[in-house]
Amino acid sequence: MYPKIHFPVNELNKIQQLIELGGGNVQHEILDTVEFRGYRLPLYLIKVGAAGPDKPALALTGGVHGLEKIGTQVILAFMESLLKQLTWDEGLKEELNHLQLYFLPALNPAGMMRKTRANGNGIDLMRNAPVDAEARVPPLLGGHRLTTRIPWYRGQKGQSMEKEAVALCDFIRERLFPAPFSMALDCHSGFGFNDQIWFPYAYSKEPIFHLPEIFALRNLLFETYPNHVYTFEPQSRVYTSHGDLWDYLYMEAKTANRLFLPITMEMGSWLWIKKNPRQLIQLLGFFHPVLPHRLRRVLRRHLIFIDFLKNAVRSYGNWLPDKRQRKHYELAALSLWYES
Repeated sequence: MYPKIHFPVNELNKIQQLIELGGGNVQHEILDTVEFRGYRLPLYLIKVGAAGPDKPALALTGGVHGLEKIGTQVILAFMESLLKQLTWDEGLKEELNHLQLYFLPALNPAGMMRKTRANGNGIDLMRNAPVDAEARVPPLLGGHRLTTRIPWYRGQKGQSMEKEAVALCDFIRERLFPAPFSMALDCHSGFGFNDQIWFPYAYSKEPIFHLPEIFALRNLLFETYPNHVYTFEPQSRVYTSHGDLWDYLYMEAKTANRLFLPITMEMGSWLWIKKNPRQLIQLLGFFHPVLPHRLRRVLRRHLIFIDFLKNAVRSYGNWLPDKRQRKHYELAALSLWYES
């Protein structure tokens, strides 16, 4: 057990509390530490349940952009509910014997501490992978190499990836790639009025190889929860970018012939601003609900979707398309997302 430390980042303190709450139901480790302003900030990894490496795996990640701390808080809210349920729900304990469930809730603690999108070195972790866009990207927003003073800075060409990005990539390779099926959900905020689910690619407008599997997941969500709140589409329909970590990891998994599906949840913070324009006078107000009742609403709004993913990954064999279905699903997905 690591010694308990008080950090200037509330979310890190909350993670320590949840590790203590979980007791024997959780395993935890520190993937790496980031030194910033005299602190050694940990990159926590938590595993809930006792499933072995031969079981399907789901990873929930957040805090990649320090300003978007609502992503971290949504993951921690789900984790807290899950751990409390484990104290009385024998059925849930049995479920988690058949699913590897991982939490990497605060990937960019230095960015959270300094209240910036970038990490402590001024680099945007989601523009940091060695992937250059094939399609034209929006100026600056799509990633640039000009200066750390402008958001979306990728880092210098040829420079090694940042510690935080390396920790995430190593974790995905070591824990998720070996699984028979794996998914990752990365939680963000700050784009649009709607909550959106994005899948690769960000660097290209071409469809991914596992488009039939993504389309099957989309159908499963729409059929199971027809009143859900999400727009579900490839990220490239919204904008393209350089250096996307999930593009990088997905392409690596495909090369290794592994079935790994990363998706991103982008919570639409413009709606919070529309309902409460006073948020604009606070830096975090662009990306995080300020009013307490709205924060509580957001924290509970996405619990059903995360639980849906947990169940979908555990039971992946019941909905993934077989060889005969893949072509049909692919044609339907191309018609929906790529021909308009």
